[in-house]
Parts: sequence; C-alpha cells; structure tokens
Amino acid sequence: MSVRRYAMGVEYDGHGFCGWQAQKHDVPTVQGAVEAALSQVANESIRVICAGRTDTGVHAAEQVIHFESSAERSSRSWVYGANANLSDTVCVLWSKPVNSEFHARFSARRRRYQYVIYNRQIRPTYLFHRTTWEYRSLDEKRMQEAANYLIGTHNFNAYRAIGCQAKNPVRDVYDLRVSRQNEFVFIDIEANAFLHHMVRNIAGVLMDIGAGKYEPIWAQEVLNTQDRTQGGITAPSAGLYLTGVSYEDDIQLPQLSNKQQVW
Repeated sequence: MSVRRYAMGVEYDGHGFCGWQAQKHDVPTVQGAVEAALSQVANESIRVICAGRTDTGVHAAEQVIHFESSAERSSRSWVYGANANLSDTVCVLWSKPVNSEFHARFSARRRRYQYVIYNRQIRPTYLFHRTTWEYRSLDEKRMQEAANYLIGTHNFNAYRAIGCQAKNPVRDVYDLRVSRQNEFVFIDIEANAFLHHMVRNIAGVLMDIGAGKYEPIWAQEVLNTQDRTQGGITAPSAGLYLTGVSYEDDIQLPQLSNKQQVW
C-alpha cells in the first residue's frame, strides 16, 4: 500500500493536558490523544507532527499537524472518525491530503497567538482556566505603546525561558496589538516563530506596564538587556491561545481563517 501524507487542523482546551508533546511518562498530552484517535481510524499506529508545541494549560483555536498513513480514508472520515474517539476537549477541524514535501512545522511561515486577560478585581469562576486574571486596572494604551517597541526583528533572549533550547534568539514580530472589550484585554501577536515562553513573558511585561508599575519604555529596556532575569514574571498559561499558522499561498489548506480569533 502507498503511504499518503495528510494535514489537519486541531482545536483543544489545554487545561487538563500536560502540554502538546507526548512524554515518556504516562501523563495526558494533546499529541497522545490525537495519535490514539487517528490510530483507531487508520487501524494502524499514527504519529503526528505539529506546527508549534504548546505548554501545559495552553489552548489552540487552530493548531496544524501532519501525519502519514497507508489507510485510505476520505477527509470527512478522518475528521469525524477522529472526533468520535476524542474527548470533548479536543477536536479535529479539517483534514486534507498534502504532498510529501509539506511539513506542519518547517513549512510554516507565520504563527499567531492571542493572550486573553480578564481584568477585574474579583477572580473569575468559569473563565478561570480560559483566561488570565489580573486584578490590577490595566491601561491598554500604555500596553500598546510598550508593545510597539517589540515589533520588528530583535534578539528576544530577555523574553524567553532560561531553559529555552532554541539556538537563535532572533525572531521577527510582524504585529503586536493590545485591545480591550469591557473587562477583557487582548494581546494579539504574530511572528515567524516563537521562543519558549516568549508570548507569556511579553504578556508579563506588558501587564506590569499597563498596571503602572513601569513606563512603556521598559519593554525596550528589557529587550536591550538580553537577560531573562530582568524581564519580570512569566504570565500564566491559562490565557494563551495558538490562533493560527500561515503557509505559502500555494499550500492551500482549508483553514478556518487567516485571522482566527478566540473570543
């Protein structure tokens, strides 16, 4: 039998999972759940590769993956078959055959994240695992002024986890916007790729600035230090969503939207 490669879009609630990546220990991961479901549909062992691994508690509105299988299934069968074997916290959005050169991670050109902050004095209940609670009053205009310093090509060493294994800390940030809708503050960021904890560390700096702890220029001052210890707290994972992955125009995937939003 010939082996075919498929691309898929996957949505998941990261609460309750120990991140995307399958681990040696018997802990729940999104990758493990998706691979188990697809293996049931294919009646053979399936291994998947994603566009960007997410940490414990991080969600995805549209993660992109690829896998190979000798099983002959329609796109509809892959989608509905997988979903029949997944819990209600993970679902496959779409599926499409792709050529053997497509790679969910290495073919990706841009990735987008949204960080959602619930900004009120009283802690949330049903939104607790889906937003980050900030009791301090945030000024989104100050946060946007600070965010502007981070747009462009920079060394983001000060904004990545100390244990980040990426060899090159330089990233291209194409867009970084802060907006508010009532009690929700949104940080939307698009870049060619992200370092470990990069979005959460940016969010931590912007929240301190929005709360008046530092002036907006502090975002650039932290950047210039290239020292993670100068960057303040790492914001919680609960408010972080992978909202989309972009590819070259000739790779036509049935993605929901080039500007997929969470709320």
